[in-house]
Amino acid sequence: MKNKTTAAWLAFLGGPLGLHRFYLHGLGDWMGWLLSIPTALGLHGIQRVQELGQDDPLSWLLVPLLGFTIAGCALQAIVYGLMTPEKWNARFNPRAAADSTSGETHWLTIGAIVLSLLIGTTILMASIVFSFQRYFEHQIAEARKISQ
Repeated sequence: MKNKTTAAWLAFLGGPLGLHRFYLHGLGDWMGWLLSIPTALGLHGIQRVQELGQDDPLSWLLVPLLGFTIAGCALQAIVYGLMTPEKWNARFNPRAAADSTSGETHWLTIGAIVLSLLIGTTILMASIVFSFQRYFEHQIAEARKISQ
């Protein structure tokens, strides 16, 4: 029996590592394993910013990968949390009754939804702002080179 609350919290807390995918689909789920790639690249981008500073162009591409992965997993937690018990059980507990308790929404499920919405939105907006800021700073620097 796959529990909706557990899946929502795993998507929120361990989503970038694919924990929710492994919980729902098993260790053979290739999408769960692929989630670690943009997570690792984003962490490498953060490490590059710490070592080389914010002027490193490669980190401009890598850091948002982590943010977009976290935001996507937060969105997945919201989708899991808002799924009706009948739809949840039909999709993840096909042998269980449609009104089985594993698909019910509890206060812990609502907590996962609220935190996912709050933190996921914040990280998504920060990633977009970081990307655009670095892009436009690069464009201004290149324009200055051309004008001189």
